[in-house]
Amino acid sequence: MRPAPSGQTPDPARAAVLGRVRAALAAAPPEPVVVPREYHREPHTGAGNVERFAETAAEYRARVHLIESTAIASTVLRLVGPNATVVIPADLPSDWVTGLTCLADAPPLSVEQLDRADAVLTGCALGIAATGTIVLDASAGQGRRALTLVPDHHICVVRATQIVDTVPQAFAALMPSRPLTFISGPSATSDIELQRVEGVHGPRTLDVLIV
Repeated sequence: MRPAPSGQTPDPARAAVLGRVRAALAAAPPEPVVVPREYHREPHTGAGNVERFAETAAEYRARVHLIESTAIASTVLRLVGPNATVVIPADLPSDWVTGLTCLADAPPLSVEQLDRADAVLTGCALGIAATGTIVLDASAGQGRRALTLVPDHHICVVRATQIVDTVPQAFAALMPSRPLTFISGPSATSDIELQRVEGVHGPRTLDVLIV
């Protein structure tokens, strides 16, 4: 029992209650709690559940498109329109942007330039079917984090082979030393009255192209 503050007399009633609690626990100690740790940690070795990923991503209000690899550029053009300017990482595959007006992030674009762009197009590190989450790690085809936070429209290409089923599988496949960004739907928050507001901390619109 914690001693009474200096100058104060210990409360005998409190001492009696705590003594009874200690005696009861000593006679019948609680069973230890066993927390299950049998997660699906196996590294990603094949395509995850593409249909489930599409469904859960759509539940987070992402716009999901299942397309062939040859249709990436035409799908992006349809989504942004012929006069739009699309920001891209400098190392994005060239066949993804055929016919698009692009602004490469090399040298790094200013915040003002990113804000004026109509959309940003990137790849990803992987997608998680259980949660509809896209993970970026700033590796090839993804660019720096600001690219996907400032523009109001993010278009992300996710290959079927990049989809894993569970969050533990995702962490097993990711490099923890890289800058990881987890995206589940467009940026959104809600106030005390649960009024949803989108586009607060990132893009208002998220299009997911599952290839």
